[in-house]
Amino acid sequence: MSPIHLEVGNNNFTMVTEKKFCRECKEEIHGRRDKQYCSDYCRAQHFNNRNAEISNFMRKINYTIRKNRSILSDLNPKGKAKAHRMKLVDAGLNFDYFTNVYRTQSGKVYYFCYDQGYVELEDDYYALVIKEDYVG
Repeated sequence: MSPIHLEVGNNNFTMVTEKKFCRECKEEIHGRRDKQYCSDYCRAQHFNNRNAEISNFMRKINYTIRKNRSILSDLNPKGKAKAHRMKLVDAGLNFDYFTNVYRTQSGKVYYFCYDQGYVELEDDYYALVIKEDYVG
């Protein structure tokens, strides 16, 4: 800390300023009192580094869900189709990843990857559907 001596009129003031350092690169910061980073680059770099592990995890999940949606969409161009489980598996569908589940009153469970969905039928077949009014 380096004190700054100010003289205003007949009054003497001593103001103590504390040096602040960038949270990312540790360089001294100049400017606003509440400033935490020396530049936009350091600010962005700090948050990218902090969230990198979570971001990579989420990126992998989102990639899988988008891939599932693409597979369902390719196999269901007209809005309603039927496909065998092995055809879905061979295409790369991962049944563990989906965005939402819809249960009917009769007990059927539809799994959706955004607007593209499927429901299990008999003998390892699946009905592929599109949820037209998909909201989220």
